[in-house]
Amino acid sequence: MVEKTNTTNFWPSLQEPFRTMGSRLAEFLTPASEASLADDAYRIAIELPGVSDEDIALSVHEGVVQVKGEKKTEREEKGDTWYFSERQYGSFSRSFRLPPDADEAKVQADMKDGVLTITVPKSEPKAAKATQVKINKA
Repeated sequence: MVEKTNTTNFWPSLQEPFRTMGSRLAEFLTPASEASLADDAYRIAIELPGVSDEDIALSVHEGVVQVKGEKKTEREEKGDTWYFSERQYGSFSRSFRLPPDADEAKVQADMKDGVLTITVPKSEPKAAKATQVKINKA
């Protein structure tokens, strides 16, 4: 009697690492970030170690802050009988929707120690005005 092997269970296990590779690569290239709120402004901090400010594009459009850039990291080690080199390259993009009271015209950005800090001031609250409404006679 010949025993039949079930090949349908074999192939999915081989495909599994490749099926999720795209999302893992995206997570790897997506820089870590945090958002916070102060009394007068919103702040977004994004970790970009080894990324030059020349490789970063920051824009604000229709209530969305968008950070795009390219990550270029190299590490090289040499020894007597061994050699190791690791490189990481790739583009990244992060978008953050701003609250309605954010003042898009006054956005500032600072880069220090591999952390990009974006400060978005809150707009001044508009004073509510009473409007007189004319009553028409019918």
